Amino acid sequence: MRAEEDGVAITRDTPHGSAAQGSGAHTGSRAALTIGALGVVFGDIGTSPIYTLQTVFNPDDPHPIPVSRDNIFGIVSLVFWSVMIIVTVTYVLLAMRADNDGEGGIMALITLLRRWTKRGGRRTATMLAALGIFGASLFLGDSMITPAISVLSAVEGAKTVSSSMGDFVVPITAVIILALFLVQRRGTAAVGRVFGPIMICWFLVIGLCGVAGITRHPEIVKALSPTYALGFLFGHFGIAFFALAAIVLAVTGAEALYADMGHFGRSAITRAWLALVFPACVLSYLGQGALILDDPGHISAPFFLLAPSWGRLPIVLLATAATVIASQAVITGAYSVAAQAAQLGYLPRLRVAHTSESTIGQIYVPWINWLLLVSVLTLVFAFRSSAALAYAFGMAVTGTITITTLLFFYIARARWRTPIWLVLLGAIPLLTVDLLFFAANLTKLVHGAWLPLLIAVVAFTIMTTWQRGREIVTAERERTEGSLREFVDRLRADTSSVTTVPGTAVFLNRGSETAPLAMRANVEHNHVRHRQAVILSIGVELVPRVPVAERISLDHLGYEDDGIVYVTARYGYMETPDVPAALRLLDPAETEGALDLERASYFLSKIELRRGDAPTMALWRKRLFIATSHITADAAEYFGLPRERTVIMGSQIEV
Repeated sequence: MRAEEDGVAITRDTPHGSAAQGSGAHTGSRAALTIGALGVVFGDIGTSPIYTLQTVFNPDDPHPIPVSRDNIFGIVSLVFWSVMIIVTVTYVLLAMRADNDGEGGIMALITLLRRWTKRGGRRTATMLAALGIFGASLFLGDSMITPAISVLSAVEGAKTVSSSMGDFVVPITAVIILALFLVQRRGTAAVGRVFGPIMICWFLVIGLCGVAGITRHPEIVKALSPTYALGFLFGHFGIAFFALAAIVLAVTGAEALYADMGHFGRSAITRAWLALVFPACVLSYLGQGALILDDPGHISAPFFLLAPSWGRLPIVLLATAATVIASQAVITGAYSVAAQAAQLGYLPRLRVAHTSESTIGQIYVPWINWLLLVSVLTLVFAFRSSAALAYAFGMAVTGTITITTLLFFYIARARWRTPIWLVLLGAIPLLTVDLLFFAANLTKLVHGAWLPLLIAVVAFTIMTTWQRGREIVTAERERTEGSLREFVDRLRADTSSVTTVPGTAVFLNRGSETAPLAMRANVEHNHVRHRQAVILSIGVELVPRVPVAERISLDHLGYEDDGIVYVTARYGYMETPDVPAALRLLDPAETEGALDLERASYFLSKIELRRGDAPTMALWRKRLFIATSHITADAAEYFGLPRERTVIMGSQIEV
């Protein structure tokens, strides 16, 4: 199994700080950071006005909402207060305070929980961490649905220009999505520079169109009062409850605000949200509400019909650009989640390519890219409209939001020691809102809401199976390898049967307790050892990045004259290990002589998995674990080893 070729050890809580982002994302002007955040963070939530009200009043909905004055005021008010409560309060004011050395997102919450598991409430924290993995799985479903629904909704706007365009919506959408995924390997560094200005233009345009709509019925501004939202929710609960399943679309992309916090910082995201994005989206929703009040026939595409007839084609093109940007953001988010999950031991080691020399967070994961492409195109051709996909979209969003809220308040209590009364004061109303939205989306289960749940269950099963399988393989491997200290002692005591050859050998190993299989095979079968032997393990810390000054630690394993040293190279879960670069940090005075890294040989132990009879896992999980191992990235490439000087020695383990 290539996944366990001297894989990565997940290590303890550390005092390391986040060095990279402090010198990267937080440098430069506040304006540049804010513009950058506009281009990356807000694409998803900023394009929600395209399809939210259109979906609420969709006459083909299994639970249609009648178009009436009271319902319009109630719906618009609910949209405003949903965005206010979930995005502004839950995410901007609260969740973004829970960062893992500057990084945000549900994976950051999981690592925080893992840090604090051993400090009390172990069982609860472990269960919540598993719930967080399910939330990350839902996000992967979200990353499949977002490009499909976003681009579909934008291209559907072409029907307001010409009704004959209806037949071309799906093909045009498929071509745009195909192009989007094909260019991913080139990276977004160059394109990213224009994302910010495009999104600024987008928010100004939708805000101005909203103002134009409000002038038709200025009284729509009254919908900002919570009395309309509460009156509609409790006075017409039977209607309002089903409407929540579509209203939640207004908060899609809220997780992106949190997940991208490490790139731009909390203050830049907060400024952009409060100064431009939130006001522009609210004006658009108010304008659409006023438009529907003026003519209920406009419920088919109220967003595009806000624009004058001469401006509809330009706004369709601008909307398409904005939805591509929204898709780009969530695709990049999927890469990050998958890469972080692999580093933390929930997925096999995946090939990760860094596409920017200046921005650490810009990565490309080929396997995830092609999986998303196939999934998104399948969704486009299967559902064929944004309205049909909306039911699926809402379930993914509400599930992730609810789990994020729950994890945040647990951390607030367990880590920050927030008084229980204050935790309950915040958690009860916010979780009530989240669960109300989640329950409303459950009513759409047979109409598409099953899809993200199915995706999440599959992803969750794969990740937890991989984690369990790694534990089994690691335990069996440690038994086979034997004690490293005893192995070194035996080498020192018995020099007659082992020939020392010149040169430097680097053996990748999982830790300092056991001897590398490749080194043991060299000694026991070939009866040779190298004059200088470096046993190297890669430690992934529960922090995003480890400062270079704290990258390397060294242990002589009891003897300072035998040429054998044990080295630990530490990385954060958002970094990709580079073994040669790490070894160059070593001081020759500490390694019993300078290492000849230009001619050094690198040894990997390749583990071949076989299904055994031991009752370690259910038979189907064993099969799944072995099948998943085949997507593991090449170890030499992943660790940055020179392929021409890398030796792979095989072994076999039963699971």
